[in-house]
Amino acid sequence: MASQPRNSPRIARVFGAVNIGSFRISAMIAGLTESGEMVVLGSGHRASEGIRRGYVTDMAAATYAVRDALERAEKHAGTSVASVWIGCTGAGLASQITPVDIDIGGRRIEEEDIEHLLVSARSSIEPDGRMVLHAQPACYFLDGAEGIANPKGLHAERLRVDIHVMLAEGAAMRNLTEAVQNAHLEVEGIVASPLATGYACLTAEERDLGVAMVEFGAQVTNVSVYMAGMLVGLTTIPSGSADITDAIASALGIRRFQAERLKCVYGSAIASPADHREMIPVNGPGDDRAGPVARGADENNRIPRSELIGVITGELDRLVSDIGRALEAMGYSGRHGRQVVFTGGGAELAGLADYAQSALGRPVRIGRPPQMKALPEAHAVPGFATLAGLVLYAAEDPIDIRSVGSRFQTSHRASGFAQVQRVWRAMREYF
Repeated sequence: MASQPRNSPRIARVFGAVNIGSFRISAMIAGLTESGEMVVLGSGHRASEGIRRGYVTDMAAATYAVRDALERAEKHAGTSVASVWIGCTGAGLASQITPVDIDIGGRRIEEEDIEHLLVSARSSIEPDGRMVLHAQPACYFLDGAEGIANPKGLHAERLRVDIHVMLAEGAAMRNLTEAVQNAHLEVEGIVASPLATGYACLTAEERDLGVAMVEFGAQVTNVSVYMAGMLVGLTTIPSGSADITDAIASALGIRRFQAERLKCVYGSAIASPADHREMIPVNGPGDDRAGPVARGADENNRIPRSELIGVITGELDRLVSDIGRALEAMGYSGRHGRQVVFTGGGAELAGLADYAQSALGRPVRIGRPPQMKALPEAHAVPGFATLAGLVLYAAEDPIDIRSVGSRFQTSHRASGFAQVQRVWRAMREYF
């Protein structure tokens, strides 16, 4: 591992993360100090290859891109990792909530009761032929009380838990795993991007009060809803900011790299009265690559900025309409539908928050990665929120009911001698 300054905090654990997107593949190596602070040791990214709308379409290209992105992070970190957490988006992501309960009988809840409940919940998972990425206890319920984080030590007649299950297409996930393994890396786990990004962009209070998060990616837009502290709904829209780039290229008759540059440098989601007077160059400074003259351009291959803004807002109108319908279908309305957080690479478009707030009729803010020590400024933007969330998720390593060791295999009520033992334990605790 790279040498550390004498007064720097000691790194207790190191995490590697790779976010596999359709536009870029990014990697991060982070260390958790003994005091619990997350420190970015190194990060890197490169253009995505072999990935389309969250699916691996070229195994060799995807493997090379993963290895290249991680080597860049390792170079900056001065250390290497043998295993990584990987983030995925698209690929048939779906979310479901399953309630499971057991009888407690009014006594005090013990650790074994919670374990019994979680093991009983395993049989409630119905993947319908898909792969289970996550099966996590979201929150507990005791009789009339709800939203309890840890019920141990409380008394109740019945104990219930809501299990949040994240599903994905099995073949797509196996392809993703193989692409990483072919890069000579072990896969610690696959994390659905809505969960990882939620760790990075949403506060615990927002998740509790209710918030919608829109991951505006290149080719996929995930719309997720959090309520009562957990993810309760997810809709995947198979379009993103790359579709805006393609629309610009088609409308102006130019190449994709020119359209991407125009969108990033001069693009905006909000039109202004001066746009029709401002002429913007299609080619960048010092760009000697031969390219077509834009449709409607002047002799210097410049176009009115209003034409560019018109194409962008036209595409945004369609996408935000889809987002609005998705939120309505997931019940995010009324007093529960108060805030929307946009993140992802597409959220870096100028004026997007104001545009979306007007179109959706809800307060909108842009979600960025949290302030992490030594995080490069270039990676402290919405497009790298999922990457930062991956290492935060890995550090917390939330419980998964599939990995809970159990002394119970079937759901049953204690009786006979077992019940006597529980009463005896209770008497010893209280008297």
